[in-house]
Amino acid sequence: MNKLPRIKARDLINVVLKLRFVKRGQSGSHAVHVHSDGRKVTISIHPSETIGIGLLTKIIKKDLRMSKEEFLKVLKK
Repeated sequence: MNKLPRIKARDLINVVLKLRFVKRGQSGSHAVHVHSDGRKVTISIHPSETIGIGLLTKIIKKDLRMSKEEFLKVLKK
């Protein structure tokens, strides 16, 4: 199993957009993206901070419903 890299919110947003999620709105520093199949992901946007590994794992598995390997492939595109 591959280790997840430390990424910033903008990198995660780029992955989410590549997966055809659409930004539905933003409240403060939290952006909400939704997919046509009903999936929803909320991303906390803090430009100088990286997303914690635990939170990133939760977003990948529960919100995006994909494996770490699939996520890494999309991240590298």
